[in-house]
Amino acid sequence: MSNRFSDILFQLVHSLEKSEKRHFKLYIKRSSAKQDLKIIQLFDALDKLQEYDEKLLLKKMPGISKTQLANLKNHLYKQVLASLRLLKTTDNIDLQLSEHLDNARILYNKGLKIHSLRILERAKELARANQKFNTLVQLLSLEKKIETLHITRSTTDKTKQMTDEALEISSHIDRVTRLSNLALLLYRWFVLYGHARNEQDEKELNTFFKNYLPGDVQKVNGFYEKLYLYQSYCWYAFIRQDFLMYYRYSQKWIDLFEAQPVMKEVETGHYIKGVHTLLNAFFDLRYFERFETVLKKFEMFSKTDIAKRHDNFRTHTSIYINSAKINWHLMKGTFAEGLKLVPSIEKNLEEYALFVDGHRILVFNYKIATLYFGAGKYGIAIDYLQKIINGAGDLRIDLQCYARLLHLMAHYELGNDEIIESLIKSVYRYMAKMKNLTVVEEEMFRFLRQSFNVSPKKIKPELEKFLDKIKHLEKNRFETRSFAYLDIISWVESKVYNKPMSDIVFEKYLNRKKRNLAKAA
Repeated sequence: MSNRFSDILFQLVHSLEKSEKRHFKLYIKRSSAKQDLKIIQLFDALDKLQEYDEKLLLKKMPGISKTQLANLKNHLYKQVLASLRLLKTTDNIDLQLSEHLDNARILYNKGLKIHSLRILERAKELARANQKFNTLVQLLSLEKKIETLHITRSTTDKTKQMTDEALEISSHIDRVTRLSNLALLLYRWFVLYGHARNEQDEKELNTFFKNYLPGDVQKVNGFYEKLYLYQSYCWYAFIRQDFLMYYRYSQKWIDLFEAQPVMKEVETGHYIKGVHTLLNAFFDLRYFERFETVLKKFEMFSKTDIAKRHDNFRTHTSIYINSAKINWHLMKGTFAEGLKLVPSIEKNLEEYALFVDGHRILVFNYKIATLYFGAGKYGIAIDYLQKIINGAGDLRIDLQCYARLLHLMAHYELGNDEIIESLIKSVYRYMAKMKNLTVVEEEMFRFLRQSFNVSPKKIKPELEKFLDKIKHLEKNRFETRSFAYLDIISWVESKVYNKPMSDIVFEKYLNRKKRNLAKAA
């Protein structure tokens, strides 16, 4: 079903809820001519298709040629968007402001200048209250145009105030643009390369960060400037694997919304992403109690009207909550229990297939594979890892490397000796080519090569040597990447102590929880 969502109109129609479909049909019947009702026929035909098939569509629309169908589809697409705009205007500040601006322009073009200025004044108040400075610039621009070209009886104080505000907003937007650019470029860096692999990577990252960070960062003020500054530092810290710094800035990100609760409605997407980031920070630091508390709050938030208002919000809260639940079981070592979530997670991903990007699917496949590996279901883990190895493209080279390494470890566990030697060579070459080998991986490959020449009875001393070599690297920042993707230490310990990996991880969870409680006391 590779072409399932290949057509943009088909995607749009299938993204609509029942209420939106009903509103569209009422809108068309009320506002269109009789000949335009053909688009309802097209709408219904598209709605019933399970996947886009133009030949089948033409059969369902007798008398319509391929060229006519293209024109009809274009018309339907515009009308669906117009219907959604009418229906959703009150749900979105940006749409409300856009409507005010459009109305002000229409009134001005009709020569009703004073009426236009009144609308602009109300719109400016709304924009200021919700910190929508980009729209505020457009509102001020039209207001200045009217004041410049016509006598409106405005006071000189007002015009001075208007010009001062325009300069202030211009400076603010410049900082927001530069900071949002930095946050976006750092996110791109991570999606392409993952965590910093060595000192050279970190040096390049530091140079990049300093070059893009605004020189007047000390002047940062207001919600959006702080939001993008905190996001930038979050990505910077995460790539460097400075998880404590990552936690501090993700907490600042959320505190920004807690200080201005109205912004949860205005920038719901950023709030949802912020909670997800904070949960990831708790996961990396193994702050179990805080993780559990924030996850429960996030689940409560997902049931609110704000979270359920738009498809994007519903989709992303669901995805991030599912991701956090898997992380919870990975932290605790309750792998078998975590596997019970997989069917519902995959059902959700199928339901949200229109809205889920390839990177998110990649991460889920890796997390699910890790659950299966931890639970001792190596064959199924291999199936999920193959999806990454065969279909990731140029996304997340780091994750592709560790998918191959985990794939190798799964075959080792299954005793597939006939392919292990060739797998070791191919995975090692791939990770070396991608410059993704750390000391931990080098020791891992060394152990696997040596294991061929060691009898099963004598393997335990070799495992103990391997464990001793990598245990002290757990606190090394450039080696923590290995432990973040693969809990190699727990895997080796399970071999040394002859216990299931789930038991080893769960014991660590209990011990850390006791230490955390002792510190809190």
